[in-house]
Amino acid sequence: QVHLVESGGGLVQAGGSLRLSCAASGRTLSTYHMGWFRQAPGKEREFVAAIRWSDDKTYYADSVKGRFTISRDNAKNTVSLQMNSLKPEDTAVYYCAAGSGYSIGTYYYTAEGSYRYWGQGTQVTVSS
Repeated sequence: QVHLVESGGGLVQAGGSLRLSCAASGRTLSTYHMGWFRQAPGKEREFVAAIRWSDDKTYYADSVKGRFTISRDNAKNTVSLQMNSLKPEDTAVYYCAAGSGYSIGTYYYTAEGSYRYWGQGTQVTVSS
């Protein structure tokens, strides 16, 4: 069992930055792929970013590519999402997720079904 807790959310003006963190307990994250997803009001949850456990290969949604960076610290058992140049459309609840499978394909890491464990989410609000 993996327990995930997100932190770092808040209110920020457009163009600003936030850094989300996801702390894990129960098991080491070193052999899990990790992802960030988000859900805006009235919308379905969507993929944001992911990092593969074997080689730290990263994946990003087109909407955040070049602005967000996912990283992991296996020693601290944490995963982070650095968010720069934030836009009002980035406003959402952000969820951290962990999965133990493996694929060489990109789609696998963007799919919610590839993640077994989920955090409770942290709110990010970007004002215009």
